[in-house]
Amino acid sequence: MNSAPPKINSGNARFAGIILASVVLGIVAVVFFFNPATHTFYPVCQFHQLTGLNCPGCGMTRALYALLHGKILTALRDNSLFILVLGVLIIRVAWFSLKKFRGVATGEFFPVKFLWALLMIALVFTVLRNLPAFKFLSPPNQ
Repeated sequence: MNSAPPKINSGNARFAGIILASVVLGIVAVVFFFNPATHTFYPVCQFHQLTGLNCPGCGMTRALYALLHGKILTALRDNSLFILVLGVLIIRVAWFSLKKFRGVATGEFFPVKFLWALLMIALVFTVLRNLPAFKFLSPPNQ
C-alpha cells in the first residue's frame, strides 16, 4: 500500500515555519557570538576524528562564523560547498516564498533530481578535498 502522507494545513505550516525560523536564528546567534575555533562546546566531526579525512561538513561551522562576520574568502576556504549550497538554499527559499505569497503552485521544494545531484557533488567534493592536489578545499588547522 503506497499512500501519500497527509497534507499539512496552513495553520500548522505557519506554526512549523515560525518554529523553524526561531531555531535557525538561535543557531545563527550562537555561532555569531561564539567563535568555533576558540569555544569547545561545538560538536566534533566523528568521521574526521576516526579517519583523519575531511567529510563534506568539515569546516562548516567555522565557515558560517566567517560568513556572519563578513569574511567571505575565509568562509569559502573553510567549506566552499557549504557556502554555495547555502546560497542556493537562500535563493530557493525566496523563490518558493514568493510563489506561495502570490498563490502560485510551487511543487516540491527540492526536486528529487536536485537532491541526487547534490549528493553526487558532495561525494566528489569529499574525495577531492582529501587528495593532496586539492588541499585548498580542506579547512585549515584540522
